[in-house]
Amino acid sequence: MTDVRTLVEQYIAVWNETDGDKRRALIADVFTAAAGYTDPLGAVTGHDGIDQFIAGAQQQFAGLGFTLPAEPDAHHGLARFQWYLGTPGAAEPVAIGFDVVEIEDGKIAKVHGFLDKMPG
Repeated sequence: MTDVRTLVEQYIAVWNETDGDKRRALIADVFTAAAGYTDPLGAVTGHDGIDQFIAGAQQQFAGLGFTLPAEPDAHHGLARFQWYLGTPGAAEPVAIGFDVVEIEDGKIAKVHGFLDKMPG
């Protein structure tokens, strides 16, 4: 479980990294080369696609950060976890989501994202 927790924390760090070069390096560490990411707002594959998707989300939600409100749940190469997006220190997150990741050789191969709460 510790390895999964670390991987999920690294995944959240990718979403919070605003420096493009550092974010791409984190993506290479966290995701397989052919990784896929799908949520209701889009679907992308590969490191470049994931980087571009995250950069777009960061522009849309500038100044906000992702956090993990609870421990991930994991078994058989799968992990699920909830995340919050909000202003650091704010009582209420702006957005809440739930991701399921497929893990291969210690990296994320696929992300299946769900949005529970989004700003109007």
